[in-house]
Amino acid sequence: MKKRTILFICLAALMPLYGQDLAQQSLEIGVEEKLDNYIPLDAFLFNIEGDTVYLRDLYDKPTIINFVYYRCPGICSPLMDGLAEVIDQSDLVIGEDYQAITISFDPREGSELALRKRNNYQNLMEKKELAGEGWTFYTADSANIARLTDAIGFRYKAVGNDFIHSATLVVTSPEGKITRYLNGIYFLPFELKMTILDASEGKSGPTINKVLQYCYSFDPEGQEYVLNITKIAGTLIIFFGLVIFLVLVLKKKK
Repeated sequence: MKKRTILFICLAALMPLYGQDLAQQSLEIGVEEKLDNYIPLDAFLFNIEGDTVYLRDLYDKPTIINFVYYRCPGICSPLMDGLAEVIDQSDLVIGEDYQAITISFDPREGSELALRKRNNYQNLMEKKELAGEGWTFYTADSANIARLTDAIGFRYKAVGNDFIHSATLVVTSPEGKITRYLNGIYFLPFELKMTILDASEGKSGPTINKVLQYCYSFDPEGQEYVLNITKIAGTLIIFFGLVIFLVLVLKKKK
């Protein structure tokens, strides 16, 4: 009887995780990863001068794409802050080793707003001149926004004049192949480097951002990410403690 009770408790604890998987399958807001798919390079955008630019004319290196809307009062700014920070911290050279493309998914936004947003971020960066060439900002019409967001799996919902959406960077190869998704609002420099190097060879990989963020912490004095031994050790102790507890409870008494 005791065994059944404990097994029931364990299964009940796992049910939320199963529910999350089901929720992902019927995703309405968030990101449905479409690794190895290609983005439509014949789609066109509007640059900060208001000129029409085709994606195929922009692609010649690994590319980070991030969807935001420039009036966003919420997560868009922290996402772009995180992108700006990792660009400054990375030893890869933006504009040479890779590029970043920010696209507004709100068709009501125009080029003037994109220009203002670009200036706000790049003027605060250490690599201001490099970012000026390698990190570009665009708007688009509703048809091209739909093509790009569908190809990438970026799903959002309009609520009044604003939107509910996730914070994600999408990394693509020089040929437009989707190779990695980086979720969250801050990113590790070595994670970015590994992702860009893989993208340059067209190698795709699963999202590992959450694991890396859990295992590493930022050291403000050394200005770098370091392995968090205490957190990892604590997790292992809890895990093995739970295993020993289950063994002692479930094994047959002599």
